[in-house]
Amino acid sequence: MKIGVHPNNLHLRLARLWPGAFADLQPIFVSYAEGRDTAALLESGDIDLGGTGSTPPIEADTRGLGVEYIAASAPRPANGAIFVRRDSSIGSVAELKGRRISLIDGSFHTYLLARSLEGEGLSLPDVERVESGARDALADLLEGRVDAWVAMSPRLEKALERDDVRLIVRCGAAIPNRSLFWTLERNGLSAEETRAIVSELSRIGSEIAADPRAAARLLASGDRGGSGDRGGTDIDAWEKVVRSRDFTVFPIDDEIIAEQQEEADTLLRHGHFAKPIVLKRPETTR
Repeated sequence: MKIGVHPNNLHLRLARLWPGAFADLQPIFVSYAEGRDTAALLESGDIDLGGTGSTPPIEADTRGLGVEYIAASAPRPANGAIFVRRDSSIGSVAELKGRRISLIDGSFHTYLLARSLEGEGLSLPDVERVESGARDALADLLEGRVDAWVAMSPRLEKALERDDVRLIVRCGAAIPNRSLFWTLERNGLSAEETRAIVSELSRIGSEIAADPRAAARLLASGDRGGSGDRGGTDIDAWEKVVRSRDFTVFPIDDEIIAEQQEEADTLLRHGHFAKPIVLKRPETTR
C-alpha cells in the first residue's frame, strides 16, 4: 500500500518512522510537499491513502473524484489560529474586513477563516486572501505585506511565545479541525484493508500518546524521506506540539460526515465553491 506523507500530517509523518507501522499492508511511504496535493496523487495512483485537514477531501469531491473517507482524528482545537502584529490596530476578527490575510488557501485555513468571519457577519469576499505557499508567512506579517496570518503547528506554538505578534482567534473556537484519512473510490480498497488502516492508525496514535518524547525525537530528527520540518523545530518544541493534540483515531461515522457536510455548505455560502455537494454517508460509501 502506497501511503502518502506530507509535513503537516503528523500522524502519518510519525507512522513513516514508527517501528512496524502498517507492516501487514506492506507499506511504501511516499513523501510529497503539502496536503493540497493529496487528491491529485490519489487520482494518478501515486498513493493509495492520504491524510489531510478537513478541506482537501471536500475540494476533491467538488471535482467529482469520489472521495472515500476511512478514518478521522479527534478534534484538534489547538492546531490553528489567526495572528496579527502586536502593534496592529486590528483588535478582533470583525476588524479583518478589507485586510490582507496570509493562509494556505484550500486547506483547513480557509474554513477556519470563513467560520471566524461568519461569526462577525462577514464572509470570505470581505477580506483579501493571500496564498502563503512556500513563503515565510510570519515575515510577511511582521514586515507589513499582510495584515493577519493563519498559522498551524509547529509554527503556531513558536508564534505564541513571541512578543511581536498577537492572537485574535484560536481554532477550537470556530471549527473541529480533525485530520481526515481518505482515498478515492476508484482505488478500490477492500473492507479488510480499510479496517487494517483504522486499526494501525489507532495503534500508532496510542503509542504516540504513551511516549510523546519518543515521537518528538523522531520529528526533530527529520523525516528521512524529505518531509521534515523546514523550520528546524527542536525536541522540546515538538514535544509541546505532540502533547497538545489528541492522537485518537476513529472509523468514519455519520457525525464526522455531518461535520464535513457543514464545512462544504459553509464554503459554498462564502463563494469558495461554485456548486453544492452532498457527501455520502459511511454505509453508502462502498
